[in-house]
Amino acid sequence: MSSKESGETLKPWCPFCGMDVGRPTEAAQRKMTEFPVGRCDCGAIYVCDATGHNIGAAMVECLVYACNDEWDLAWELMPEDDYLTGRVEDYDDVTHQVVPKRNLDGRAVRGVLYFVRLHKEVAEIAERFREKQEALARQEGAAAKTVTPPAPEPRRDPKRRKMRASKQQVRELAAKEEIDVLVDLCLDDGRTLRFLQRLLYDPVEASRYHTAWIMGQVAARVSAREPGQVADLLHRLFEACADSAATPWGMIEAIGSIVAARPDIFGAFTRHLLGFMGDRSTQEAVIWSLGEIAAVRPDLIRKTPFYSTFHFLGHDSPTMRGLMARLLGRIKAKEAAFQVMGLQGDQTPITIYEQGRPVETTVGEQATRAVELINSD
Repeated sequence: MSSKESGETLKPWCPFCGMDVGRPTEAAQRKMTEFPVGRCDCGAIYVCDATGHNIGAAMVECLVYACNDEWDLAWELMPEDDYLTGRVEDYDDVTHQVVPKRNLDGRAVRGVLYFVRLHKEVAEIAERFREKQEALARQEGAAAKTVTPPAPEPRRDPKRRKMRASKQQVRELAAKEEIDVLVDLCLDDGRTLRFLQRLLYDPVEASRYHTAWIMGQVAARVSAREPGQVADLLHRLFEACADSAATPWGMIEAIGSIVAARPDIFGAFTRHLLGFMGDRSTQEAVIWSLGEIAAVRPDLIRKTPFYSTFHFLGHDSPTMRGLMARLLGRIKAKEAAFQVMGLQGDQTPITIYEQGRPVETTVGEQATRAVELINSD
């Protein structure tokens, strides 16, 4: 009698090669709908849906992972013709076992490991896409400001007395830009980031931008120790932005600040910002956020259909025109050079926020700076 027939627990295996597979782990880059991911020695990619209720999303994400995050390529592929799929059911993500009885120590087991293996020709195409994107990132990143990821936060003494956060305390620390204390507070009390998020609900624009910048600085360091806490914050911010019954004050700006501070971890969130360009009330925040990310990782913007925003260079809002010029300059958009040059004579004054503080400038100044970047080596 086999182990499966006897109801004994089993080590998870790859349905393609039969080899045991390791425990899926969180991806290096966090995404909107993330599942732990793994790779078999035979080249198959697999993700874990711990509940068994999100298999559709897991299937899509697994295929995109296999395509090295090239969404356009993933959508063009056909099952069987371009890739094979497989699944291992009754998977328990807690113990990394397959439990045929679907119950372990009184706990229901309903997890699924979903596998995708690209055919050789398609895998080679996906690899070429990856190499091309890495080369583009190196080329564009050389001309942009580089961000050195913060060193891992030192482990706190587990015997120390942990701090507890309060709304008033977080408000005061943010106003004083006490980043070190806020980071300690986040690592001690998971409510800290929620309290920071609440500070975004402020009718004063300058206060919202300042809070967004503070959140980016804090999140950058917290994510070096607990990236999941920051990923949860990003999910909440996106959900708040999508709520049609609420005004997303500062939410998109906070997302942009966080991604710009740690694009190595959260860069995959960039493409989702464009989903808010359809609402006039959030367009300015989206372009500002994309500009923040473009300053450090222009390749992340180029991975999105950013060209759909070119027409905003003629927007009736001068701030939007200036922000568009700023964005296109930072990604060296040679394809829009003539349109940007057309704004150099626009002396309309605008305010753009940099590092949480207002900077007085003009549309023409932003356009001139953009042209210089586009024409630089």
